[in-house]
Amino acid sequence: MTVIKKHHLLRKDLIKHFYYNKRLTLTELSKLTHKSLPLITTTVNSLIEDGYVMEHELAPSTGGRRALTFLLNSQKQRYVVAVAVDQMVTQVVIYDLLNKVKMAPEATELLLVNEPVLVDKFTAFLKDYISRSEIPIAQILGVGIGMPGFVNAEQGVNHSFFKSTGDVSLKKYLTRELGVPVFIDNDSSVIALAELKFGTGKNLKDVLVVNVGWGIGLGMIVNGALFRGHSGYAGEFSHIPLSQSNKICSCGKRGCLEVDTSLVVMVERAKAQMDTGGSSSMELSYTKNGDLPVDQFLHAAKSGDPLAVSILSDAAFLIGKGMSTLIHIMNPKLIVLSGRGAIAGKIFMAPIQQAINEFCIPWLAEQTEIQISTLAPEAELLGAATLVIENCNFN
Repeated sequence: MTVIKKHHLLRKDLIKHFYYNKRLTLTELSKLTHKSLPLITTTVNSLIEDGYVMEHELAPSTGGRRALTFLLNSQKQRYVVAVAVDQMVTQVVIYDLLNKVKMAPEATELLLVNEPVLVDKFTAFLKDYISRSEIPIAQILGVGIGMPGFVNAEQGVNHSFFKSTGDVSLKKYLTRELGVPVFIDNDSSVIALAELKFGTGKNLKDVLVVNVGWGIGLGMIVNGALFRGHSGYAGEFSHIPLSQSNKICSCGKRGCLEVDTSLVVMVERAKAQMDTGGSSSMELSYTKNGDLPVDQFLHAAKSGDPLAVSILSDAAFLIGKGMSTLIHIMNPKLIVLSGRGAIAGKIFMAPIQQAINEFCIPWLAEQTEIQISTLAPEAELLGAATLVIENCNFN
């Protein structure tokens, strides 16, 4: 490897450490990168000259001379477009290098169906949003996209959705259409990245992140890095055969965990019970609008609505049963409950713990802590931004 390439890689590495840790001293950077202090000092000075890094303030005293800290320069006009796709709604936001919102987030209804028009609508939405931001394309480091489905991040392909891109991968197609580098990954994987870099899993080596959404996803952090498996599709938690129902899953099989625990199933159960006379604080809105938004259901559960709590608890118990299997196989330090469903908060905890008490070996279960995400519902957007930081070239 040439000296120039090594220098470029170290610069990129330092920017990432600043991005994830905010302010750092030269000594801290030396320890994080395992590089000599003189080399770190020289590289940080070059980043200051290029406007990426700035001096901040003296670190807290540890008994000796207080060290100077550095952080990314908020005035450096470089931005990241983060996109979070689920089965019904697509969100987008633009962050600066300090993860502060540069352009207010927007959302659009976009049903994930395998039709050519889906790619066109998705691309048009992103083009319009980026155009209205009035940020020059040269200042955008890239677009990071988290999306459901069997996504191969390395190849830039989603084998479940967005398949109508001709002879090129989705990643290459969007890069060409938007005029900036695009990086895609499975939604549960990007949520796991967010939890590792900014959330409850920060600085931990072995963390499992359960994504409660329209399906039940799983992101696995092993040895401090995202674990993808042999061909890139590890983490299909939804399809563990734990359901006792005879319903067919979206994958075409029966018995998958998803058919009893996804948010769409919970909402449909709530509507069915209200249709047959079930009493709930959601009744008035449901009767008036003829529909029940998932966020309303989750907030009703969080507020203690008996019908919502009962439905969510049944699903949470099955999720806990699935977690018991994960604990037996992976022996993680932490399991984080994240994704859109985590809005309901601690309502999940009791039934999950009940299932773990019932199905998991006690001394093994004691080794694993379970927590609700502090990032939800921003986790997927933050993870999508992380995709760009991890993969882009800082110009």
